[in-house]
Amino acid sequence: MFSKIFPKLHSEGYKFIIIAVVLTIILYNFSGFLGLIGILLSVWVYYFFRDPERVIINDDNYLVSPADGEVIKVEEIEGPKDLGLENKRFHKISIFMNVFDCHVNRTPCKGTVEEILYKPGKFFNASFDKASEENERNYYRIKDVHGNNIIIVQIAGLVARRIVCETSKDQELMQGERIGMIRFGSRADVYYENYKPLVKIGQRSISGETLLAKK
Repeated sequence: MFSKIFPKLHSEGYKFIIIAVVLTIILYNFSGFLGLIGILLSVWVYYFFRDPERVIINDDNYLVSPADGEVIKVEEIEGPKDLGLENKRFHKISIFMNVFDCHVNRTPCKGTVEEILYKPGKFFNASFDKASEENERNYYRIKDVHGNNIIIVQIAGLVARRIVCETSKDQELMQGERIGMIRFGSRADVYYENYKPLVKIGQRSISGETLLAKK
């Protein structure tokens, strides 16, 4: 029960919590109302950087969600040009994370990280279609146990200003394992082949738990 109310904090969050608490103390010295605003800000910062444990299905016939948020795209499309896969067809699911969602990202499947590619870019609203190709982003190309390419893209949004990668090339990942996070509102795209989608636009997803697609 305690862990649900006060979930574990991601390591990226500690310095922001300290800043928020110091700011709250300063504001409180001016007025109680400003101090209350500081307290609310501190609570929001804590919950933004929360990193709760998730129940992973551990089934190689499914892909799980890489992010908490709202499904905004379910489509068939060409692969990412940045990875040289524009002539290959993939299914793609896009998940938008608002500033109240948990922003820790996880791998949809068990597999090997074959490529990580960071691309600097702009900071359009992450829900826009052009965000996939123009915003700052980080690609993870994972080879699953069936030999399929599974690609996760962390995309910075309007207020996001840092993509955190906690994974390295050639790393062996378990399904639902943490791969990184994005700070302050963003989006995650998943490109996959040889799986059938299980979600629809408007559906809410939970990182590591929601089943996105089935073999």
